[in-house]
Amino acid sequence: MRPVTSWLPWLPFLPALLLAPRAHAQSEATTDVTPDERPAPLAFADFSWVPGNAGASEKPLSFGPFTGEFRLDTAYHYSFNRPQDDTLSGSSEVFRHGEVQVTQLGIGGDFLYKNVMGRLMTQFGMYSQTTPRNDASPARGQWNLDDAYRYVSEAYGGYHFDALRGINLQAGIFMSYIGLWSYYNADNWTYQPSYVSSNTPWFFNGVRAQIYVSDTLKIEPWLINGWQSYGRFNDGYGVGGQILWRPTGWLSVVGNQYYGSDTLGNPDRKRVHTDDSVMVKYLDTPGGFVTKAAASLTLDAGCEFGGGVDCGSQYFLGFMAYHRAWFLQDRLALTVGGGAITNPGRYLVLLPPINGTTAASGTPYFTANPGDRYRAWDFQVAADVIPQPFITFRVEFNHRAANVPYFSGRGGVTPPGGNQGAPGSLVDGWSPDLVKTESRLTGALMVKI
Repeated sequence: MRPVTSWLPWLPFLPALLLAPRAHAQSEATTDVTPDERPAPLAFADFSWVPGNAGASEKPLSFGPFTGEFRLDTAYHYSFNRPQDDTLSGSSEVFRHGEVQVTQLGIGGDFLYKNVMGRLMTQFGMYSQTTPRNDASPARGQWNLDDAYRYVSEAYGGYHFDALRGINLQAGIFMSYIGLWSYYNADNWTYQPSYVSSNTPWFFNGVRAQIYVSDTLKIEPWLINGWQSYGRFNDGYGVGGQILWRPTGWLSVVGNQYYGSDTLGNPDRKRVHTDDSVMVKYLDTPGGFVTKAAASLTLDAGCEFGGGVDCGSQYFLGFMAYHRAWFLQDRLALTVGGGAITNPGRYLVLLPPINGTTAASGTPYFTANPGDRYRAWDFQVAADVIPQPFITFRVEFNHRAANVPYFSGRGGVTPPGGNQGAPGSLVDGWSPDLVKTESRLTGALMVKI
């Protein structure tokens, strides 16, 4: 049995971390100003408290038109199920048990010169393997799209138009907002998102327009290849968009909508999805012991219809809710929350990596056929130490449960001797050890400069 207290060596350094001087944490680009000297839209107040929006206002890697960015996410996960192959199931952020692993190493940044813009962020580490694994679109046609984009999380260019409060037209790979939590764990209130976030897209490949109607309102339409896909699943495109409204510094309301055809080889099946969140900061006392307190609520609903299914039997319903408090000038933070989903047909459920299963291969060990039931819930508690806004030390407890065996049990999900035959295929005399519950401890060190 591996030790569950590998993070304890950090404790002797805790007093020094808490007493270290720190830069002032602030929201996205609040120091940018337009020619009329007004703050950038949606940056008229400190929104660093918003989930997925953490970070410092100081940009030490800025050089002329380039603002650099460095990210490193290293984590240790301990599952009380103790799978013998160290493989964890059912998460888009957590993959190995009892090991220190680099989830993501990213180097890149933003370019802006004479209204021409671009962004690049690389991804090395576990994400470069696990994120492409969950995209079935490369199975259609030639050229290895999953390999072509494997080491890139964001890559887009665009142009800024000086209209309204600004309009950006961008094309390439950009982050999805569906599910509220960011793809980058350092930006979030917890390391493991609830199912609503973990089972919805992390990226889109296509074109978007960011239309800043006013200082408080953004409208952003998308034309994309599909639902977290490098290519198209069929002959159509995905369409959608976001409306983000921040009327004051303590309230943020966001809605994301999507429509597409995202079942490989079934062009008649259509998907609709709505994802809507409200975030409220109800306490802000910079000089107090409790610096800030905020809560978030996310509701998702969607379904698939046509091609042999209908919305009465093939749908998605889910929610997640969190509360976070910051202490001692934001040097400490505590988050509690969780959520639940129901997804008959399992069309958004992450397939367990049984015998090398991918989103394209599927597996008879965990089917995703019309009528297959799936209900699940989870709960998280996360404690953060943040000596500077550029680094977070996090300890987190997760409990997850499902109505069917889904999580890796003691026997694991890898056949003896390693994967055998085609990905996800049956192996004579063997079956994976899947269980209905999982409890897990996480210790993470996350850097964002």
